[in-house]
Amino acid sequence: MQRRNLYLVEGAFVFYYIIALLAVLFDQWTKWLIVKNMELGERITVIDNFLYITSHRNRGAAWGILQGQMWFFYVITVVVIIAIIYYLKKSEKESPLFKFSLALMLGGAIGNFIDRVVRQEVVDFIHTYPFGYNFPIFNIADSSLVIGVAILIIYMLLEEKKEKEKVNGESGTHRS
Repeated sequence: MQRRNLYLVEGAFVFYYIIALLAVLFDQWTKWLIVKNMELGERITVIDNFLYITSHRNRGAAWGILQGQMWFFYVITVVVIIAIIYYLKKSEKESPLFKFSLALMLGGAIGNFIDRVVRQEVVDFIHTYPFGYNFPIFNIADSSLVIGVAILIIYMLLEEKKEKEKVNGESGTHRS
């Protein structure tokens, strides 16, 4: 019985690594399509005044900060990837929501890391203008990271709420 439970736990973790792998594959495939089919700076309208596919390269981080600091990004990304894998392995008793958020962040981190190692720059192409604001161009890996962080925040807020309810229930206090 113990061995069967171990296989179930390992199988569950494989599921989250598959999610990360799918995020990496989708990210790299879309970037490959952009590099192969569009000139740098070329733009395709998807929804006028809102969504464009724009071939762009970034040698920095979000919003182009820290341009050209590749070794910094290599070190930080490796540390982040190791930390995410560590927390994913230690999260046996955590919620699937927590593990899903880590899987998305892992996929996003690896996707942009591949670009930095192979191309010495990150391929960005999703260009939006929400409410007229020219949002910085991003990619699938960036989206995976942001969605993963958002889910992690939601998970943490839900856990905090559960803890407060548990503490209030144990102390006998009740709010109406």
